[in-house]
Amino acid sequence: MNKQRIVAPITLFVYNRLSHTRQTVEALQKNELAKCSDLFIFADGAKSQESIAAVNDVREYIKTIGGFKSVNIVERDENFGLANSIIHGVTKLCNEYGKVIVVEDDLVTSPFFLRYMNDALDIYVNEPSVASIHGYWYTVDREMPETFFLRGASCWGWATWSHAWNIFQEDGQKLLDELKNKRLTRSFDLDGTMNYTKMLKDQIKGKNNSWAIRWHASTFLANKLQLSPGSSLVRNIGFDGSGTHSGESDAFAVSLATKAIIVEYVFPHQNNVARDALIKYHIKTKRSIFERIKNRLHRLIGTT
Repeated sequence: MNKQRIVAPITLFVYNRLSHTRQTVEALQKNELAKCSDLFIFADGAKSQESIAAVNDVREYIKTIGGFKSVNIVERDENFGLANSIIHGVTKLCNEYGKVIVVEDDLVTSPFFLRYMNDALDIYVNEPSVASIHGYWYTVDREMPETFFLRGASCWGWATWSHAWNIFQEDGQKLLDELKNKRLTRSFDLDGTMNYTKMLKDQIKGKNNSWAIRWHASTFLANKLQLSPGSSLVRNIGFDGSGTHSGESDAFAVSLATKAIIVEYVFPHQNNVARDALIKYHIKTKRSIFERIKNRLHRLIGTT
């Protein structure tokens, strides 16, 4: 590694899940660039009296964290909520450092995650069509290239630059109106296999407070791309019913990459083979979930 290289800061968002937070931090500590990286932890305030103890447990733990160039903790006095916490935190780090790696408290990363992120941030910094770097990839039915591009942006272990984050639009209604006016809702929804438009409508109605759907829509409308790895460098451990917006599911389970992802310059354009593989994956996943629900109902009916 070039000694003059400026490694991107990591921002970690935590709340009240001590076990998840510990797994997330321990995985990051195993990365070879951890000791070169400044870690910024944003700890959200308690939402209710019942959550104070769990929030305090997390805050006590994060004060013990080492293994990074520096550890900087921001403890919120009030409950920002995940969306506002991420929007404020990412904006702050982008303004101060020009780039940032973003991790939430339910993501376990491969030991090669930080190298991939920093390599890609360095290689694509001057590519105006590239808005973000993403670390997660699905278990699709075909072998993928080492890296490739998709339109839009994802949210499970990602990175961006200040010039790209500046296109983030907080107003969900403006995003929805533009998607409709440009007749892009079906493409935005991966040809109807995902409910992204519905998620955006629900955000507007206050049924969810997703920053991620607005980030995806913002980059999608701007025709921006995300770089993805052919093997996942991130595993989401939050689908155990413990998260604010996540239920219980194993649909997104993956094996982490066991070797480094080699990041070499690829001309930025959407990889339609990857897009098709993702569409097939979502169709298969929905069928699998439906079958499990149907089988569970049959079992329940059979026992009554």
